[in-house]
Amino acid sequence: MAAGVLIVFALVYLAMLLGELPGLALDRTGAALLGAIVLVATELVSPQQAWTAIDTPTLCLLFGLMVVSAQLRLGGFYDQVTRLIAAAPLAPDALLAVLVAVAGILSALLANDIVCLAVAPILIESCGRRGLCPTPFLLALAAASNVGSAATLIGNPQNMLIGQRLGLSFAGYLADAGVPSALGLVAVWWVIRRSTAGRWEGPVRPVLVMAAPFDTWQAFKGVAVLVGLVVLFLLGTWPRDLLALGAAGIVLTSRRMASRPMLALVDWHLLVLFIGLFVVNGALADAGLLDDAMRATRAAGIDLARPA
Repeated sequence: MAAGVLIVFALVYLAMLLGELPGLALDRTGAALLGAIVLVATELVSPQQAWTAIDTPTLCLLFGLMVVSAQLRLGGFYDQVTRLIAAAPLAPDALLAVLVAVAGILSALLANDIVCLAVAPILIESCGRRGLCPTPFLLALAAASNVGSAATLIGNPQNMLIGQRLGLSFAGYLADAGVPSALGLVAVWWVIRRSTAGRWEGPVRPVLVMAAPFDTWQAFKGVAVLVGLVVLFLLGTWPRDLLALGAAGIVLTSRRMASRPMLALVDWHLLVLFIGLFVVNGALADAGLLDDAMRATRAAGIDLARPA
């Protein structure tokens, strides 16, 4: 049994590393889901064990924030913010600094991959209009989104999982991680500015992006719900997953914005990826392989549980 679980685990994480399983048309999500299916179908994991392994609060928190982000996307919030940044009468290095700051802040409040997907197309279009090479700005977007997301317990799925499992305080974590993340954003700006100085402009083919029209009310509604949610995270003691689901319910309750396009913007692939990984990782723990690995590291003189 343990050998079968270990083989499935190794193949799934090989796909996580490579982005696919060699010889198969499976991406990371497909590999994680297939791994979970194999474990249940071969009875290496019972359906009850698989269900128990899934961290429902983390998935609910992630889903709720995705729905709020979908409200912002359909309201044209991301497009409007990106265009305002790109149209600012600033030198390229100052423009880069503003982009890094805004991307970092947005990624701290919403999942970083969502921010990148929403901002990147408009950023490319706006750089083309100004005759700027988009590469430095796209690098800044990617790096700043990752660094900024580390500042809060809702910035990325990994932080959500850690915060939910350990019951960490939202405000306490922000107090610890806020300054390092801010310094990291400064480092992102400095490194990209230094490495691309003098190469801001270049021949760029104009790109036209079909963006959502800016709707002041819908954008305001999304921002208001997000701000209220963050305030409750900071001050309240209610479960974050339930608050996020409540926020999703508020934005879905609309007379003008249909729920179908909003739910279409939810990253279902990411949710399925996490479900598959929860089952695979849970099987590894239930088989005792994690305990064996911990004992092996202690035998080698390494105690991962002891503070540095």
